[in-house]
Amino acid sequence: MPQTTDAAAASVHGPKPDRPRRRPRVHRAWWVAAVTFVTIIGAAAFRSLPGILIDPLHQDFGWSRGTIGAAVSVNLALYGLTAPFAAALMDRFGIRRVVAVALTVIALGSGATVWMESAWQLILCWGLLVGLGSGSMALAFAATVTNRWFTERRGLVTGVLTAASASGQLIFLPLLSWIVETYDWRPAAVTVALAALAVVPFVWLLLHDHPADVGLAPYGADEFVPKPAPVPGAARRAVTVLFSAARTGPFWLLAGTFAICGASTNGLIQTHFIPAAHDHHMPLTTASSLLAVIGIFDVVGTIASGWFTDRFEPRRLLAVYYALRGVSLLFLPLLLAPSVHPPMVFFIVFYGLDWVATVPPTLALCREQYGEDSAIVFGWVLASHQVGAALVAFLGGVARDRFGSYDVVWVASGALCAAAALMALVIRRRTAPAAGLS
Repeated sequence: MPQTTDAAAASVHGPKPDRPRRRPRVHRAWWVAAVTFVTIIGAAAFRSLPGILIDPLHQDFGWSRGTIGAAVSVNLALYGLTAPFAAALMDRFGIRRVVAVALTVIALGSGATVWMESAWQLILCWGLLVGLGSGSMALAFAATVTNRWFTERRGLVTGVLTAASASGQLIFLPLLSWIVETYDWRPAAVTVALAALAVVPFVWLLLHDHPADVGLAPYGADEFVPKPAPVPGAARRAVTVLFSAARTGPFWLLAGTFAICGASTNGLIQTHFIPAAHDHHMPLTTASSLLAVIGIFDVVGTIASGWFTDRFEPRRLLAVYYALRGVSLLFLPLLLAPSVHPPMVFFIVFYGLDWVATVPPTLALCREQYGEDSAIVFGWVLASHQVGAALVAFLGGVARDRFGSYDVVWVASGALCAAAALMALVIRRRTAPAAGLS
């Protein structure tokens, strides 16, 4: 009789779901997003340092700005080229292990710079080690967390996690510039190493790889999603996805626009704004504070962009973002001065709102076009972002050595942004979500 009753109950109510009956009031996905946010903030310290170090390293070692820019360009290029492999490695070994190792490599590379004496050591420590570690902490990390833990509010969560990098910049830029001016650049490098190491315990203890690890469905999902088996051949999968995506037109348009995004943000403003302002006799701490203010409004702009992406056409958003950015860059040479005036404040606020507002719509387009492979495709698109940043980080330093100012770099970058706006508008629309390429 009990067996008959159980069978009857099963036939009426269906099989017992493979998840707990009681759900927490706050879905665990939001706690994972919070840990990810803090992790990206801690790792963002390394992104604050290159622009601050250009003049001190030039004075300390006599290296040209082009040489220092070459080390920064290696860092930026590896940051991007590692990202798609990091996304695949997260599928194979889990988010927690990959991110913990990446933070440790960042700390090692940053800390080792205090003993360097030659330019090749700067390229090795800051370019190679920090570049590889930071590449594994790139936006593919945020994309993987968002794809696994959320089916609703993805645009908003993407915006928040992207803004975490700007928040880290906001926290560390004034502190690091004060350390450099008061003491030396070496204590600043050690601070970056310690910040990366401090986040490792949070990652190891609190960052779960998948909702199934805690018996939950992704946020917004109607059904429980089993944890997929580890995917072998991470590097092969990353390359396979690249070759498949490269046969489609939208990939090249997304990669091209994002390369220009990197050229006009990480490569240009983040690397060269502080030395350019210093050329106009603006104090280091003042220029660093302005860059930190960009970080404040970047948080607002990126979260707002995530909200817009959930509601408006991503292609049109990208076109507007790039067009406005290009116009603002054309005015920047007229605004640099020894002190801060209202027009410069307006530029900083405006540029901050637009800084990485391009990320949520770009990721949304990757998800629309490439489905389950979107995180890896976005990793390759991010690689193009960093290659563009690397080129301008290097060429900007060369232009400064050659022409004695950055004016030509501002104008050229403004023209590139106009081209990116046109490219965004011609990305074809996919009527149904892609199932994946691999």
